[in-house]
Amino acid sequence: MIRADLPAGIAARMVPGINGLTMHMLSAGDPANPCLLLLHGFPELAYSWRRVMPALAQAGYYVIAPDQRGYGETTGWDARYDGDVNSFRLSNLVIDQLALLAALGIPRVKAVVGHDFGASVAAWAALSRPDIFPAMVLMSAPFGGAPGLSTPPADPIHADLLALGRPRKHYQWYYSTRPANAEMWAPPQGLHAFLRAYYHHKSADWPGNTPHDLGSWTAEALAHLPTYYIMDAGQTMAETVAAEMPSAAEIDACAWLPDEELRVYSNAFGRTGFQGGLNWYRCRSEGRNADLRLFAGRTIDVPSAFIAGAQDWGIHQTPGTLTRMQGTTCTDMHTCDLIDGAGHWVQQEQPAAVSAALLRFLGG
Repeated sequence: MIRADLPAGIAARMVPGINGLTMHMLSAGDPANPCLLLLHGFPELAYSWRRVMPALAQAGYYVIAPDQRGYGETTGWDARYDGDVNSFRLSNLVIDQLALLAALGIPRVKAVVGHDFGASVAAWAALSRPDIFPAMVLMSAPFGGAPGLSTPPADPIHADLLALGRPRKHYQWYYSTRPANAEMWAPPQGLHAFLRAYYHHKSADWPGNTPHDLGSWTAEALAHLPTYYIMDAGQTMAETVAAEMPSAAEIDACAWLPDEELRVYSNAFGRTGFQGGLNWYRCRSEGRNADLRLFAGRTIDVPSAFIAGAQDWGIHQTPGTLTRMQGTTCTDMHTCDLIDGAGHWVQQEQPAAVSAALLRFLGG
């Protein structure tokens, strides 16, 4: 199906019978060509890949990008806070992608590419099923490796953040709370304005995004992160980003996310809310991904690459992860491209540079 909101050459379709879902996906290129599977993060959609899909298809790939479980036009997932949270475990998100490929008759992709939380799905896909995912590209979120066999001790970081002179809280902890969905779905400024401020705040357009290595996982070190990661304790995310709302002139000048494209996101999340995506964070913070201990000690041994915006704090939010990924977690890491002029939304902010980096890694 061709849609007016999509660039030329990108089609949309619904694929039923995908691990309990009817999955919405975008595609570009000839299905007979080698397949690239693109996995979005939060709060995003398959639509987030619209600026790189045509170039990848033109280079000879069949490019597919689904709305993942909890997002967009994909249906069949549980949208309740007290619903089936375990269906959002990382292992089940990988099964979603295996089932999609099987339904499409694709036995093996050329590479799996994941951005933000989609990078976690891509990493676990490559680690657990290298026969189907024989190459991997992570964007904006480095992968720290498989968990150990023993249960880690309770992390005091949340209490330590609250004990700071300016009490703080970690955004992932906030995303796991019951009120978070309603506070973002129906914010005082309106959903469209909330998303505008949120995307702006984490982009290279916001002058405060000048990242550096934090050095350690302590409250004092984490407090250097912008408030979209380490929030003031008494604020919602909508209140946090409202303080950084761009001016009308800045919005008009935002070529990478003009208002009509932002409307695709606000319309989508207006329909679904955010709880589906927030449940991914709950699985992490509530220890629901413990089944991944099955892979303790395993490394990612397929050819790998990392791409991020040079103005993205996300690559430093868990100190040491980027270095560990390059040194030990991935044993065949080819490149680490930090692209200037991009913050967290790298494939949208600098699509030409991202497409070029992907094609260099893929070999053309």
